Amino acid sequence: MSPAETPVAILCGGRGTRLQERTQSIPKPLVEIGGRPIVWHVIQIYAAQGFRRFLLLTGYKGELIERFAAGEAWPDGVEVTCLDTGLDTPTGGRALAAVRALDAAPFCLTYADGVADVDLHALLAAHRAHGQLATVTVVRPELQFGVVELATDGRVAGFREKPRAEQWVNGGFFVLEPGVRAYLAQDSVLEREPLERLAADGRLHAYRHEGFWDCMDTYKDAVLLNDLWAQGLAPWQARTPA
Repeated sequence: MSPAETPVAILCGGRGTRLQERTQSIPKPLVEIGGRPIVWHVIQIYAAQGFRRFLLLTGYKGELIERFAAGEAWPDGVEVTCLDTGLDTPTGGRALAAVRALDAAPFCLTYADGVADVDLHALLAAHRAHGQLATVTVVRPELQFGVVELATDGRVAGFREKPRAEQWVNGGFFVLEPGVRAYLAQDSVLEREPLERLAADGRLHAYRHEGFWDCMDTYKDAVLLNDLWAQGLAPWQARTPA
């Protein structure tokens, strides 16, 4: 399973309710970083590492995403198509539509609003090595606030500015086998019952990513990502594998 042979499905159907400053007129995947829609950045993360086939799973204002995909000058050999998966279909239902559309092939799945400098070749290798149905990339994001370190007697021992969380969270960048279809339903939320059942059955593994990851969930996130791009400090930009 090489990158060129592995299709990538991108969840593009949500309403982006926590980013209402931007998503009243356009869908969240078209909110821009540095003048380019964030879904463009997600596609480029994969394309820079050899992936060639992309399926955008659309819903809310999907016609705008389809117009963008059709009008963009993608790199040579890159194919981007759209699949309307329903206006209010939850993420599990959209993932199920991807399984059905991708000819029973293993595929990558990720969110249209998350960027990272993840090594996708290493992710595919880790997925092949464990041989199970699904792999999820897990990350430890920076906390929003600084941390106060306290001594046992209540004295302030020091401060740490926005440390990484101690626990791992779902960072997207999944690899899924066709067999995940048995865990998905049209009305399922991927992050709830499907992933929980896969984990309970021992069919879900984690790939730990220690590098950069961020999700454009709020207006503040959008400002941060745009600032990184403007300063030439975007870690996710055009990464190629070592």
